[in-house]
Amino acid sequence: MKFAKPNNMEILNALKRPIGKIKMVLDTDAYNEIDDQYAIAYSLLSEDKLDLQAIYAAPFSNKKAATPKIGMEKSYDEILNVLNLMKRSDMHSKVLKGSEFYLSDSDTPVISDAANDIVRKAIQMPVGDRLYVVGIGAITNIASAILIEPKIISKIVVVWLGGNSLSWKDNLEFNCMQDKIAAQVVFNSGVPLVQLPVWGVTSHLITTEPELRHYLKGKNELCEYLYEITCKQAIFEGKNKVWSKEIWDIIAIAWLIGDQNWMEECFIHSPIITLEDTYSYDPRRHFILQVQNVNRDYIFQDLFSKLQNN
Repeated sequence: MKFAKPNNMEILNALKRPIGKIKMVLDTDAYNEIDDQYAIAYSLLSEDKLDLQAIYAAPFSNKKAATPKIGMEKSYDEILNVLNLMKRSDMHSKVLKGSEFYLSDSDTPVISDAANDIVRKAIQMPVGDRLYVVGIGAITNIASAILIEPKIISKIVVVWLGGNSLSWKDNLEFNCMQDKIAAQVVFNSGVPLVQLPVWGVTSHLITTEPELRHYLKGKNELCEYLYEITCKQAIFEGKNKVWSKEIWDIIAIAWLIGDQNWMEECFIHSPIITLEDTYSYDPRRHFILQVQNVNRDYIFQDLFSKLQNN
């Protein structure tokens, strides 16, 4: 799809740190890994700053799900499971299913309840306000919403955990690899975008079994669940006796609620996502905001404190 020429001044203004309570939706492949569960809980436990209006199930496919549809449906069930552990049945009606498959081309959206809801909520935003669309999985639902109604580009900010840092040796990152066409759509559209690269940046957000045992084990039902699934995932991945585990997805929530001490960021020209799992560059392209470093201690201190008090 050919999008309108991006306005860099509008993009820069839209990517200023949000002030006040943030209206957001969360798009998550919750069954794929164990860090999505942390991110869901983190967002709900940060209600002083976040107005979480919906949670969408994103597609994924790997050893845990043979097809994107199965991955999406398992993610939908896991979102509800986390909400039940948090005694948040009031959120059940705000959980919607997303895409059953990935984009086949850059013009055709995958129609889903999630994509349609993003469009509906974005269009309803008051003049001057933006909906923060936070993605921590394949970006299919978000790209589809933009293709369904490109006018929402002026009504949203996309915050996405996906792709690797520009200095990394390749762009072989799970969220980006799953649906490269969707990533191309978003990076080419001119939508205000905060990119949270994985390897080289978010990869610093790791924790260990002793740390989890100290802060989470036995503290409450949710903390116990997070401790258990993290240890099981480490075993599933064949970790050694001494292991650390990535809790990457929490960076998306941390960017929304944290301050300048939590991470470093800068504006860059939107990289071109290639089908060869690399970046290409054109200095004439519009700007995005890219996080380039994180302070894991600030973020985990805030996360563990909120989880213990759930």
